[in-house]
Amino acid sequence: MTRWLSVIGIGDDGLTGLTAAARTLVDQAEVLVGGERHLAMVPNDVRERLIWTKPLHRMVDEITRRRGTRVCVLGTGDPMWHGIGATLAKHIPAMEMTVLPALSAYSLAAARLGWPLAPLDIVSLHGHPLERLNAYLQPRRRILALSENGRTPAKVAELLRRRSYERSRLIVLEHLGGPSERIREGIAAEWTLNDIADLNTLAIECRAEPTVPLLPCTAGLPDAAFEHDGQLTKREIRAVTLAALAPIPGQLLWDVAAGCGSIAIEWMRAHADCRAAAIERVPARLQMIAANAAVLGVPDLTVISGEAPAALARLDAPDAVFIGGGATTPGLFETCWSRLKRGGRLVANAVTIEGERQLFAWRDAIGGELVRFGIEHATNIGSYGAWQPSRPVTQFQARKP
Repeated sequence: MTRWLSVIGIGDDGLTGLTAAARTLVDQAEVLVGGERHLAMVPNDVRERLIWTKPLHRMVDEITRRRGTRVCVLGTGDPMWHGIGATLAKHIPAMEMTVLPALSAYSLAAARLGWPLAPLDIVSLHGHPLERLNAYLQPRRRILALSENGRTPAKVAELLRRRSYERSRLIVLEHLGGPSERIREGIAAEWTLNDIADLNTLAIECRAEPTVPLLPCTAGLPDAAFEHDGQLTKREIRAVTLAALAPIPGQLLWDVAAGCGSIAIEWMRAHADCRAAAIERVPARLQMIAANAAVLGVPDLTVISGEAPAALARLDAPDAVFIGGGATTPGLFETCWSRLKRGGRLVANAVTIEGERQLFAWRDAIGGELVRFGIEHATNIGSYGAWQPSRPVTQFQARKP
């Protein structure tokens, strides 16, 4: 198959920074595609030029319609790392593409700062919610973030102040690799820089007071980490529930009757590529789910307003399903089980006798496993200590053949 599409990474130094092979592909292209900044680096000529517009999928369609024509797409740095190359690879076979990357902004930033790249947390804020950063905030962590524009560093400083990370060090690296390269820094609590170029990468050294609550990467966040109205899968049960659901990168979870969204949120926190849909019928809880997702660093959580099973009809088929409430709802289990992908996991919790009976019925119908959890916390009775039991939780676990 002819490799009709070339995807060329280009730095802020323009054509002069390209290899001979990359420059040849640019020169021989019949169609050039890129942002205004990229296309301005190539001298004007009679060739067709396509400037990126939104929505992006329309531009992808424009490119694929030119299959058989020599098309060259210009992207910033390494186009396969949070870049246009990664998007095009979802739609165009690899044997039809030639990808020649330049140094990424992350590689250049790490080199300028003397930060080893491997242990860094890497996140793109270009076209993504700022709250993504919340998933990475831990004392002494280092983060490299690709900014949306020149206003991003100030917004990040404000976010850090809200999260009690105001002592964090921020370093702005503008126009890396180009003649206008500039590096400046400051502390989040005292941030005043406002003349920042739109093309910038932000480095963050996270610093927090010892009193700042830590949010671990493992399942079982403190209950206080979630805003809720009582409809919350408690910490210990949440941890064993996530273990049964077994989050896998790239897989989709349905959190049915999501309450405050704790299960879906912790599923997505397990890996950046985990996806989830939280289905809830109570309007006030929908707002809590969205707020919790943003604060805990997974603002891309899909929140669905509606009552299952009807609200499930328009969703993609899941790899895992959690039924946290409504086990006695007619048709709910049958819908979830039929839509669940082969090899998928279904987990349901119940605290009522009626709900428990339903779990036994499901086990009798399809197999699976029933587990009962009893949790007790130490408390005081007068001057003595005693154990205070919580309501036991019965859990049904099944894997679809």
